[in-house]
Amino acid sequence: MLPQDPAILLSCVNTWLRDEYDSLDSLCGSLGISPAKLAEKLAGAGYVYDEKSNQFRTI
Repeated sequence: MLPQDPAILLSCVNTWLRDEYDSLDSLCGSLGISPAKLAEKLAGAGYVYDEKSNQFRTI
């Protein structure tokens, strides 16, 4: 269901967080995935979740 390419995944996740979800937990709950696993996958590509802005950004 989620894109495997990290850049496309980042774009999709940040768009969902901006437009549809007020937190990483609510997004992941809706998708049925672990927030830690999603954060780990994006961390491997150089991104970290910023709770204040509700977006992933570069490390």
